[in-house]
Amino acid sequence: MTETTPFSPEEVAAEGIKPEEYQEIVKRLGRHPNKAELGMFGVMWSEHCCYKNSRPLLSQFPTTGKRVLVGPGENAGVIDLGDGLRLAFKIESHNHPSAVEPFQGAATGVGGILRDIFTMGARPIAILNSLRFGNLEDARTRRIFQGVVEGISHYGNAIGVPTVGGEVYFDPAYTGNPLVNAMALGLMETEEIVKAGASGIGNPVIYVGSTTGRDGMGGASFASAELTDDSMDDRPAVQVGDPFLEKSLVEACLEAFKTGAVVAAQDMGAAGLTCSTAEMAEKGNVGIELDLDKIPAREKGMVPYEYLLSESQERMLFVGEKGREQELIDIFHRWGLHAVVAGEVIEEPVVRILYKGEIAAHIPARALSEDTPIYHRELLQEAPEYAQQAWQWSADTLPACDYEGLYVGEKYLTWNDILLKLLDTPTIASKHWVYRQYDHQVQNNTILFPGGADAAVIRVRPISAKPEDCKTGVAATTDCNPRYVYLNPYEGAKYAVVEAARNLSCVGAEPVAVTDNLNFGSPEKPVGYWQLANACRGVADACREMNTPVTGGNVSLYNETLDSEGNPQPIYPTPVIGMVGIIPDISKICGQSWVQEDDIIYLLGYPQSPNPPIPQSPLGASEYLAVIHNTIAGKPPEIDFELEKAVQQACRYGIRQGWIQSAHDCAEGGLAVTLAESCMGNGFGAEVMLDVTSQQRLDEVLFGESGSRIVVSVKLDKIAEWENYLKQSIPDAWSRIGKVMPLESSLKIDVQNSSASKPLVMLTLINVKIVNMKKVWYRAIQNRIKLS
Repeated sequence: MTETTPFSPEEVAAEGIKPEEYQEIVKRLGRHPNKAELGMFGVMWSEHCCYKNSRPLLSQFPTTGKRVLVGPGENAGVIDLGDGLRLAFKIESHNHPSAVEPFQGAATGVGGILRDIFTMGARPIAILNSLRFGNLEDARTRRIFQGVVEGISHYGNAIGVPTVGGEVYFDPAYTGNPLVNAMALGLMETEEIVKAGASGIGNPVIYVGSTTGRDGMGGASFASAELTDDSMDDRPAVQVGDPFLEKSLVEACLEAFKTGAVVAAQDMGAAGLTCSTAEMAEKGNVGIELDLDKIPAREKGMVPYEYLLSESQERMLFVGEKGREQELIDIFHRWGLHAVVAGEVIEEPVVRILYKGEIAAHIPARALSEDTPIYHRELLQEAPEYAQQAWQWSADTLPACDYEGLYVGEKYLTWNDILLKLLDTPTIASKHWVYRQYDHQVQNNTILFPGGADAAVIRVRPISAKPEDCKTGVAATTDCNPRYVYLNPYEGAKYAVVEAARNLSCVGAEPVAVTDNLNFGSPEKPVGYWQLANACRGVADACREMNTPVTGGNVSLYNETLDSEGNPQPIYPTPVIGMVGIIPDISKICGQSWVQEDDIIYLLGYPQSPNPPIPQSPLGASEYLAVIHNTIAGKPPEIDFELEKAVQQACRYGIRQGWIQSAHDCAEGGLAVTLAESCMGNGFGAEVMLDVTSQQRLDEVLFGESGSRIVVSVKLDKIAEWENYLKQSIPDAWSRIGKVMPLESSLKIDVQNSSASKPLVMLTLINVKIVNMKKVWYRAIQNRIKLS
């Protein structure tokens, strides 16, 4: 920067702008920016808005498909459900605000994602969330956790949209930097999908919704920087939401869209007025002139910088048809909302901001929205040292085990002890403490409730239709095992995609499309970029294989906490996959729990005793290894796509034929935990017999986390049809392992040695009463919350 620069290096850096980026701004403008313009570039050139580190990686995602109507680039993706039904859906993060102000950070995250949905002309029908927190033994983590859950429930419950599903993980890697990712679904109500590109020179630009204040100042830049000990001073960067006002905004917007007088619409989320004006102008290849004196303000003395960077909630920007302004304004006034003509569409492709009769900012729209800095970073040629060391791990380093258990240190743990300890782990334990605070039944379309299945199922019911006339359903899930991604970003990201699809298949849904939320540390560090780049490649490859195109999403980088000594502590790389699927007939679905005594239990997927053996231990990257042995090492499961697709297809077919009564994906904790969870939902027990070889470790059999496995239960009178189908569809990838036992009995897992050279030996490994499993599983989180 030269001596004539009107800003000090510190002032430029405070806007999140690098010295070389400032020089580029000067080059674009042909002059130095003023304070307001510098702030506009700061938020629009942040990673949160322009994806300057991730855009080259995102280009490899498959984004088209036979059902995709709107892909990346708009406020939300839209897919065709058939029969004239169209679904809008999207996921976004509110990580840093939630770290500083958990309640409002989470609440406004929900409000923001809902605006993305109804901006398209869709009525919101469901909310999901994907949450990550530190260790619940830590008091600050408990405060953040409770605040986030309360914020989500406050906004979702008040606005009348059911929170139907999601996931919650706990790991020290998220201490101080929680992840709060909110996903929303909506059913299109307008004939035309409402898009953001402005058009029609002279058309009015209309500001609608709430007033503009100083809350949320620079939130986009705040979301694109590491969290420090001083971040608690950034509370003004956290927005304050009003769900009751947003409920009125939903209805007013949908009513306005149906008039046909709205040419384009954009919600004011990150970067507020700056982002909405720049994106609408750039997407329409036109310009927008906006007069700040017309903007309804809630505080006195606001200057252009504050107007333009405010992220006050519940606000939208419309382009209307000239001559129909009053028609639109009257609608919003009727709903008790502000609506004013604040500008117009102009021919020159710039964002021109007026204030007190003078030009306060004048910037080419492309310079803010599309022609932004892009960083092509160098990728490490080999895996970083931490990963290479972790990959050297072998199950041979674990203590020897026998049919009763094993020594962990000097303490002997039985397999019963270990199962109960895993069920008491907050990541595996019941999340009822969380979802009981959410209204998951409002709108009366939730078919499968939280905790009851591997995915949420919603009846697709237009606002004027009767429930009994609506057969189509939508299933939705969020998924990512961050430890897998940390240990192998490529394989872990692939696994996140296929596990999301597996969750949908377990309720009978056909996986259709993806929205992703990429939560990572700093891409400016070689290891951080290596994680990001390989995870993106994994998501792209898996989405292509599973035929689930990406319709949009969100990137959240710089998820790092700087400790008091200035050392960055990044989170685990966490590419959350939000996936939706279609259910043709909502009467043909199932949950994860046993429903009837004497039903037969099957394991689909990898056989119990693979021959030849799986080349890597299924205990690598497992919850068992982390919780019981305090070891984060090994490799996550590698996906066999052909097997995965065949297993999922078999599960869906069995559900739709009415053969399968329950289906549950084998995930964290392995087969033993999957069986235990299937018992606890409805209280039925199970007796299971597993074949083992003399070469297999028993903890691998019980707690290994191989991929492509689903546990199902089948009606006794449907077994012949079911097994005939399995012999034809997945002949080498299924086994009959047990049966469902009476209510409130126990989970009993026996093994038998399948060696042909030795006499058959049968041993009981696990025998735990359901009441004892429920006691630890159901109370694990609330017991830790009581520590506060």
